[in-house]
Amino acid sequence: MTMQLVSAKQTVLERTYRASLRDVWELWTTKTGFESWWGPGGFAVTVKELSLRPGGRLLYAMTAVDPPQVEFMRRANMPLTTEAHLTFTEIVPEQRLAYQHVVDFVPGVQPYDIGHVVELHRVGKDRVRMVLTIDAMHSVEWTQRAQTNWESQLTKLDARFGPQNEPRVNR
Repeated sequence: MTMQLVSAKQTVLERTYRASLRDVWELWTTKTGFESWWGPGGFAVTVKELSLRPGGRLLYAMTAVDPPQVEFMRRANMPLTTEAHLTFTEIVPEQRLAYQHVVDFVPGVQPYDIGHVVELHRVGKDRVRMVLTIDAMHSVEWTQRAQTNWESQLTKLDARFGPQNEPRVNR
């Protein structure tokens, strides 16, 4: 995986998959798609609300289910299930999805939003390049945790589609 830190405030992750734009788009924008891959390994996700429109939101519950993740959450004094929500800010079907994700799960830190942008590009007849740009979190430690979680999460898509080139993470 290649990662580039575009600035001290953003991380960019890229993947290219043998898939249609529609297939990748639906993983980001439907309840079934989202639940099938969202969250790092060892967590299960249940979508409670999904309103795909600018200003609409996605509300979901993420639960630690594998023993190492359960243990981590307990040691970090965090609940095993957290509800999270994001607000969509831009939607260009099968091309671009932007949203603000509320970070309200870190003990001792006031809630704040971090931006995410997903861009999908057709490559040839049967491939899609996905570029994910993520704002940094409140600290280097939490930004690194988020990066690790995204890398874990994206392996689920890698397994589904099989990356067509070395995954890239830009730091």
